[in-house]
Amino acid sequence: MDKASNEEKKNLLIEALSYIQKFQGKIIVIKYGGAAMIEEELKVHFARDIVLLQSLGMCPVIVHGGGPEVSRAMEQLGQEVSFIDGLRVTSAENIKVAEMVLSGTINKEIIAHLNTFDGKAVGLSGKDGHLIEAYKKAPVSGVDLGYVGGVKSTNPEILHVLLREKFLPVVSPIGLGKDGVTYNLNADTVASSIAVALKADKIIFMTDVDGIMVDGKLQSELNSEEVKKLIKKQVIRGGMVPKAEAILTSVASGVRAAYIINGTDPHSVIAELFTDKGTGTKVVL
Repeated sequence: MDKASNEEKKNLLIEALSYIQKFQGKIIVIKYGGAAMIEEELKVHFARDIVLLQSLGMCPVIVHGGGPEVSRAMEQLGQEVSFIDGLRVTSAENIKVAEMVLSGTINKEIIAHLNTFDGKAVGLSGKDGHLIEAYKKAPVSGVDLGYVGGVKSTNPEILHVLLREKFLPVVSPIGLGKDGVTYNLNADTVASSIAVALKADKIIFMTDVDGIMVDGKLQSELNSEEVKKLIKKQVIRGGMVPKAEAILTSVASGVRAAYIINGTDPHSVIAELFTDKGTGTKVVL
């Protein structure tokens, strides 16, 4: 190994150690989604990294999505899959499948991976411990979305109990209305509401892109006003809009910083948290 390479590694280690010290006891909410949830090798990398974060004194909370898996399960059962303006139309039969896949299959698989690396992962949905009170979304373009909800309020008490006892909470985006009805929720919105309720230090959104791009160039850091302008100009569009809106809500409500990173890049969470350069887009107030 040459002297320059050895020096670079030392500098990276010193850099990482300074961040580790800074993040001791801090709550980090991670919205887990995209290819990182599908490809086996990425699942393993993610689980190992999250357990490592906890072992270094941080308090990770995972909120996961799973839309493609829900759609596949519905199709296999002969149910219709339809969307209006990016929102899934969810019938009484659909919501049963969504809950089964999100709170069952996907949630328990994430827990299994975390526990393989000696994590103490616990799965729950927004229905558990009154975590998420949901409400029914209004019709979109004149179409009733059925059992699609929004987040009315968040009660983080159960998460505080779990974090205090060194458990790793893994939350599925299913909520309960005051009327006792189960609703399918947007996972980005759930992650943001949980980060705000927990007074998290950071929130990280894992996607399949490097971050927010402008004219083909990755934006390493933006403030809220810049993000709002990019949404207005439709530079941020499609599936990135709910993430951008969730980020804006988070930083406006006390979360110190929000990040969009590429989950297809192994160890991207570690690289984002422990290096000056980071890997994706950082958004601050």
